[in-house]
Amino acid sequence: MNGALESMAPLEVGERLREARDRAGLTQADAASAVNIARTTLVAIEQGQRRIKLEELRSLARLYKTSINEMLRQEAVKADLTPKFRKLFQDKDPVQDAVQKLSNLAKAEVELEGLLGVQRQRNYPPERSIVPGDVRAQAEQDALELRQWLGLGLSPVTDIVTLLEMELGVRVYIRRLDGKISGLFAYDDALGACIMLNANHPRERRTQTAAHELGHLVSTRRQPEVLELDHFENSREERYATAFGIAFLTPARAVMQKFKEVTLGSDKLTRRHVIILAHSFGVSREAMVRRLEELKLTKPGTWEWFQANGSITDQQAAQVLGDLSLPDAQKADSRRPTTLRLALLAGEAWRRELLSEGQLMRMLHIDRVELRKMLDNLEMAEGGEADGALLPN
Repeated sequence: MNGALESMAPLEVGERLREARDRAGLTQADAASAVNIARTTLVAIEQGQRRIKLEELRSLARLYKTSINEMLRQEAVKADLTPKFRKLFQDKDPVQDAVQKLSNLAKAEVELEGLLGVQRQRNYPPERSIVPGDVRAQAEQDALELRQWLGLGLSPVTDIVTLLEMELGVRVYIRRLDGKISGLFAYDDALGACIMLNANHPRERRTQTAAHELGHLVSTRRQPEVLELDHFENSREERYATAFGIAFLTPARAVMQKFKEVTLGSDKLTRRHVIILAHSFGVSREAMVRRLEELKLTKPGTWEWFQANGSITDQQAAQVLGDLSLPDAQKADSRRPTTLRLALLAGEAWRRELLSEGQLMRMLHIDRVELRKMLDNLEMAEGGEADGALLPN
C-alpha cells in the first residue's frame, strides 16, 4: 500500500483526499482537528504541496469512512459532483434529485471508460474571464470567436448536443427532471464538463439551455450551476451565459441576413416569418422574436403583441413547416434509465465479463429488470456474431 502511495503524485493524492472530505461533509478545520494535525498541514496535503504520511492517510480514511485502497486504486472514480452543488440545494428536493442523477451518470460513465480502456477526448474552448464593462457585448464577441474556432462561421447549429459531445468532448445527458429545472452544469477535473438537460422541455428550449451552459463552460467553468425556468439574471455570470447562448445560436449577422431573405421586404412581421426563422436557427419562437427586437429588426414588445393576439401555436408551426417538423428522438431516448452511450459501455463490460449484473446494477443505479431489458435490447440490436465486422488491429 505504501508503494501505491509513493507512486502517485502528491497533487492527485491531495485531490482524492479533498473529494473524500467533501463527501464526508467535513471542513478542513474539523478534519485536521479530528486526526490531530494542523489545518495548514491538511491544506498543504490537499494542494499537493506536502506528501501525506501513511499513518495520516489511515487516520483520514477512517474519518472519511472509506478505505485507503478505495482512495488510491488507479481505476477509482474519485469525483462526486454532489458537494459542488451543495450550496444550491437549500431545501429544493428536485434540485438535489437532479444533481444526484447527473453525478451518478457521469461517475458510472467515466468508470466504465476506465475499465474498457476508452479515453474520452476533451477539446474544450479556451476559458475567457468576464472583464469589467458591457458583459453582453463581451459574450457576443466570445460566442462569435467560438463559432470561428469550431469552423461554424455563420451557419445554424443544427444539433448542439452532438456538437457538445463529439466536437468538444462534453458529457451531455438528457433525462426527465422536475419541470422547473432547465439544466445543470458542472466541471470536475476527473469527469470533465458535464451538462444535463430536461427531457420534459421542448427541443428548442433544451437547445437554448445547452447554449447557456456552454457559456458557463467558456467563462466560469469551475462554478456549478442549476438553471431554473424563468430564472433571474442576478449576476454578471448569468447575464454573460444568457447573452452567450443567444449569440451562439443566433449570430447577429446571420439573423439579419436570414430576416431579409424570409421577409422579402415586407412591412409586417407575420407568424409565418417567425416560424421559419425560429426553425432555421433551432430556437423557440419567443427566443427568435426577442432576438429580432434586440437587433432592432422589429419593434420592442412584438412578442407581447403576438401573445395578446392569439400567440403563435404549434399547430400553426406544423402547417407552415410540414415535413420539416421532425420528431424529437432525444426525448424518446430519455425514457431509458441510462443514456445510449452509457448503455453501450455497460453492455461491453458485461459481454467481456469485466462486471457482473450485480455490479452493473449498483453502478448504474437501476434494478435487475431494467438492467436485463437494457442488455437484451443491446443483444437484439447486435443480431449475434454474424452482425459484427472485424475492426483493423
